[in-house]
Amino acid sequence: MTRTIAMLAAATLLAGCAHLAPEPPAGTGVGSASYRTATGTGLAHYQLALGQTAMGATLQAHEAPAYPPSMLASCPPQVELPARVIVDAQGRVGDVRMDPSPAQRPFADAVRLAVQGWRYAPLTITRWAADAQGDSHPVDSEAKPFSLDYVFTFRCEHGRASVSSGPGPASR
Repeated sequence: MTRTIAMLAAATLLAGCAHLAPEPPAGTGVGSASYRTATGTGLAHYQLALGQTAMGATLQAHEAPAYPPSMLASCPPQVELPARVIVDAQGRVGDVRMDPSPAQRPFADAVRLAVQGWRYAPLTITRWAADAQGDSHPVDSEAKPFSLDYVFTFRCEHGRASVSSGPGPASR
């Protein structure tokens, strides 16, 4: 009899160890965001003349946007937000253009806050010419403003949100 009770107690203890871990309580999540350059957006490019080259327009300093803390409790479905980043001739972000829905406004605010701190190598267009010996040399150079299109993606999974990054330039 004691042996039967001991076996039942052991079986009960083992059964207690085989439960699934509970989901984290709502509102205790962590968020993530990622961004990538958008393709096929119809963004105009500078037309270079014969003997001109363009260099720069590369992202040098950037932080991914933070997942909006106010959205963690509701943990909405994935949000994708297109944005056009307008960069001045010195490589500073001058404007971030988006058309968010009312539900996307917290995400748009996060994008704007992060992107305003981004820095780019200035886009420089240089005109080259050949001298009498056929050697090329720069004649003049000018920094130009440009625009880049990105898509920002925000995810909340299992009450947790995340951010990742991976941009690449597509200059205008």
